[in-house]
Amino acid sequence: MLAELILIACLGLVAGLSIGCIGIGGVIVVPALVYIGGLPIEIAIAAAMMGYILTGLIGTFVFAGNKSINWQMAGWLSAAAMPAAMFGAWLSNNIPGVALETIIGLLTMVSGVNTLLSREHDGATAGTLGRGKLVSIGGATGVLSAITGTGGPLVLVPVMLWLQVPVLTAIGLSQAVQLPIATLATIGNFTFGSPDLAIGLILGAGLAIGSYGGAQLAHKLPRQGLKKMVASVLVIIGLIIITRGLANLLGLSFT
Repeated sequence: MLAELILIACLGLVAGLSIGCIGIGGVIVVPALVYIGGLPIEIAIAAAMMGYILTGLIGTFVFAGNKSINWQMAGWLSAAAMPAAMFGAWLSNNIPGVALETIIGLLTMVSGVNTLLSREHDGATAGTLGRGKLVSIGGATGVLSAITGTGGPLVLVPVMLWLQVPVLTAIGLSQAVQLPIATLATIGNFTFGSPDLAIGLILGAGLAIGSYGGAQLAHKLPRQGLKKMVASVLVIIGLIIITRGLANLLGLSFT
């Protein structure tokens, strides 16, 4: 049991580093908890969302200190994401595990492909997104994040990059929005399910330490090469998860 808890903490450390640095990394948490840790997918999702509360706090603090958060955009995104996260938490506790795996796999692969194809821009369009568009993006981010246990960055960062928002602004927004999404989703998980508090706290500790280091690195290191590497890994992980889900549906053995 001790070895499993250490593994969970180390997993959080690695994922947190990636989340803090490039805004994407939470996607590896749930698959690792399920496939390596042997946890039921509903417990894994709930534990991940608990952990993202800490990463959201730390990431927001660091990015705000570096003036990398557009608070007006973050406000509209969060306003829509919070109620959507509650709904997503309900869905995650009422959707079959195979369906959840498929959703996670597709979201992972699409996120990786979109991130690979995206380019960083100079910021000219960062403040031009309308309220309606921000509310729609926030709502979709809240639901998908809570359903899959991927926090907010996995959904939000690729969308922001696709809309030509600069990468630091996109990551900063994902940190700020991650906090209310994770908080509301966790409340929902305790309301609609039975999360494992101990696993959530241990995972959160690893995520918190990693995200602090990653957020610091985000303002010091060139990110294009790292972003492409992580995006490639996301595509591979997504394909593996989708293949596993299809194998389960067909009654085949896939390990």
